[in-house]
Amino acid sequence: MEILACRRPVLVSILKNRKFIKRCHTFSHNQQRSMSHIMQRRMDRNPLFKINNPQLSRHFAIMRVISSVLKLRYLVLGSAVGGGVSVSRKYQEWKDSLPDLSWLEDVFPNNNIANTIQTSLKSILDTVQNIDFAKIVEDISPIITKAATPNSKDYKQKLEISQQEIIEIQLRYQKELEKLEKENKELRKILLLAKNHKMNMRKVKKSLIDMYSELLDELNDYDSNYQTQDHLPRVIVIGDQSSGKTSVLEMIAQARIFPRGAGEMMTRAPVKVTLSEGPYHVAQFKDSAREFDLTKESELAELRKEVEARMKNTVSRGNSVSNEVISMTVRGPGLQRMVLVDLPGIISSVTQGMAPDTRECIRQMSTAYMSNPNAIILCIQDGSVDAERSNVTDLVSQIDPHGRRTILVLTKVDLAEKNMANAERVNKILSGSLFPMKALGYFAVITGKGNQNDSIDSIKEYEENFFRNSKLFRESIGISSQLTTRNLSMAVSDCFWKMVRETVEQQADSFKATRYNLETEWKNNFPRYLELDRDELFEKARGEVLNEVVNLSLVSVKDWEEKLSAELWNGISHYIIENVYLPAGYSVNQTNSTASFNTMVDIKLKQWAEEQLPRKSINIGWVVLKDMFKTMFEENQNQKLQASDEILETLKMAVIDEALKRHSWEDKALEMLRVIQLNTLEDRCIKDKHNWDQAAQFLTSTLENNLKVTDGLLKEMVGPSNYEKWFYWQSSTAEQTKRNNIKYELENLLHSNPNHSNLLSKDEQITISNNLKQKNGTPCELDDIWQTWYLVYRRHYFKIALENAQNIKKHFYHYQESNGLQNEYYDIEMFWRITRMIKVTANVLRQQITNRELRRLHKELKEVLDEYSQNIEMKCKLLTGRRVTLVEELNKVKQIQEKLEDFIQALNKEK
Repeated sequence: MEILACRRPVLVSILKNRKFIKRCHTFSHNQQRSMSHIMQRRMDRNPLFKINNPQLSRHFAIMRVISSVLKLRYLVLGSAVGGGVSVSRKYQEWKDSLPDLSWLEDVFPNNNIANTIQTSLKSILDTVQNIDFAKIVEDISPIITKAATPNSKDYKQKLEISQQEIIEIQLRYQKELEKLEKENKELRKILLLAKNHKMNMRKVKKSLIDMYSELLDELNDYDSNYQTQDHLPRVIVIGDQSSGKTSVLEMIAQARIFPRGAGEMMTRAPVKVTLSEGPYHVAQFKDSAREFDLTKESELAELRKEVEARMKNTVSRGNSVSNEVISMTVRGPGLQRMVLVDLPGIISSVTQGMAPDTRECIRQMSTAYMSNPNAIILCIQDGSVDAERSNVTDLVSQIDPHGRRTILVLTKVDLAEKNMANAERVNKILSGSLFPMKALGYFAVITGKGNQNDSIDSIKEYEENFFRNSKLFRESIGISSQLTTRNLSMAVSDCFWKMVRETVEQQADSFKATRYNLETEWKNNFPRYLELDRDELFEKARGEVLNEVVNLSLVSVKDWEEKLSAELWNGISHYIIENVYLPAGYSVNQTNSTASFNTMVDIKLKQWAEEQLPRKSINIGWVVLKDMFKTMFEENQNQKLQASDEILETLKMAVIDEALKRHSWEDKALEMLRVIQLNTLEDRCIKDKHNWDQAAQFLTSTLENNLKVTDGLLKEMVGPSNYEKWFYWQSSTAEQTKRNNIKYELENLLHSNPNHSNLLSKDEQITISNNLKQKNGTPCELDDIWQTWYLVYRRHYFKIALENAQNIKKHFYHYQESNGLQNEYYDIEMFWRITRMIKVTANVLRQQITNRELRRLHKELKEVLDEYSQNIEMKCKLLTGRRVTLVEELNKVKQIQEKLEDFIQALNKEK
């Protein structure tokens, strides 16, 4: 409204309009003079006028004659003509005084308001401008002419007609002027409502009570227990259940805004109600933009349902009451500005359906709110029951024993009179001599007529009539100011603002000291860091996490394919050796035919490539992507250890883990990979020596690794060797000794027949068992022989295969001359196929990662970050430590201090 204040000439002109309109309705003193007197006065002042204007002299004589005949009529007609001239002149002056309204477009970015105001002003101007004052004179002139003929036969009849016509003209223009005044009021209303327009781009000054309410919300979040910081006043409405506590608040708010129940506890959570004056009677929740029109019963019902639903939502499972505050604002004409907190009613016992600790929870909640040393306690006492049955008065007396901030309100006094209550006893309550509890003031009110559907206006009328005619209060002297909710609300408002003015400066000083202490702690403990709160730290972590994906895209092709190839072989090597190579190699020893090797390998590889290999490869690609991402992230963090922020590490790792957990490989890549792998495995021809050397090296290293693993397993089975026993003081168990003896017999068998198959005949098993029994005197189970034979023969096979592989390294040219028709190179061909399949698969996976998966991973990281940014609990869990909480406390204190200073400044201006 500050901007509108600088445009006061508009409002002043509009308000002056009312005076201008009034002049159009009444006859001024100057307009009541006769035209002859006016002309005579002009001639007396200017002699030349009389001498040099003979024509005007004749006109003047005629006018004197007419005046003598129709003097009274000229009083009326002259007023009409003079009024028309005055209206015309006044309209022109008012129109010229109107300023340029183009500034409205800057004040109201929403063109609807500016257009409405301009349209209203234009309508007013058009209405006045359309009044043709010349036409008025023209319409009246024939009447004057007619009326000026006293010798006409129907003189009286014409005179009556003339008078009627004058009245009709006056009525017609009276309607126009009334329309003008109505539009003038509408314009003023628009200007007043523009004060609260929320879409204004400029900062609109808030009302004093709204500033104070927001300040209380900030303090409630900062210190809900009123232990260290929040000592600002608010009105705490407290009373026994069904004592009329909520009804008192509704009478002050002048609307039925709370749900009701017949004896049932309806208030289950604190409700903070901010009362302020406004053009419309509306209610609005703190966290909602919707306004409820309190003049409409349908919206009142919706408001009560919303309050009830919010109360139920605040109550956790198994509890009956909650400490979570429901904040709402009620605006309306004539409302006293204050902040009230409605608390659940004090109960004597817990009924069925309530939590067992409900009574104690309500008392603790009430005590906590009243413990604020500057809270005004509005203690509600049911006047229709015995005072000795009150629970609330004892509780209030304990918190405020001297009654320096307590106001006692006696409700339902009409029922007290109906029940023939002792007038003297009621007067004692209002004088403060009945209760041991002391108070600042004592009031008697009526908040209902027995029907919860009664309107506030009807209750107020009933209340005034009751106290005016009541026998109970008629003879009481000096207590009229203690009666009715109107007097109560005015007294509470006065007390509220008095305490606000007394305490707000002290509260501001307290926060200055708190801010100084927090800033000192930050400088001493975290001098190298910026003051970033949890949200700012999260945004910093967001940028660093997304940058890691960019860094991942910079990994070279060579690094990707080497990592993928290594992981692919690690993932499939067990299947290749155990399910393809060894079964095919064993078949060669059994059949003495190398052709069976290629046949078995072809069958097994094709079946494997169609069913398991593509899915296995994709899983390996996903694992490589995950490991590469985490490895690069950790390496970057180690390199930037001095510049990095360790408080963000937990958050970044959690985001990365969650994104990788959600990430899955594209399904359409599976079929494409299957076709490529099948085609690659079908080609067994080695075309150049480089590939031959690679395959031979791959075969040799694979056999060496498997031989080493087999030796380790066999050594674990048979125990330490004689060398280890003598030099390392190791010993064998009985089981290991038995297995060592079996191993010795099996090795002798293979030594005698190096080309032995992988199977033992029945006779060979019996022979070995008998030999062991004869030599050692201990029986040997066939299962023990089979288990030992598996490792012994496996090692034997790997040794022979390794010797062959080392021998054929130099046979490429012999292989090339035979065009690959020599069957003795079957194993190197197989490993060439595996090598080429791994290389091609690694290339395909690398392209999929760099072209598709990194972009999808980047998108998933952003989604996780967006979800976490909205999850306050997750941010609090992942961003912890004194550094974070200290910044939040400091920012909160700064924000509250600024609001306190703004409020103090506005409060001083109001004074």
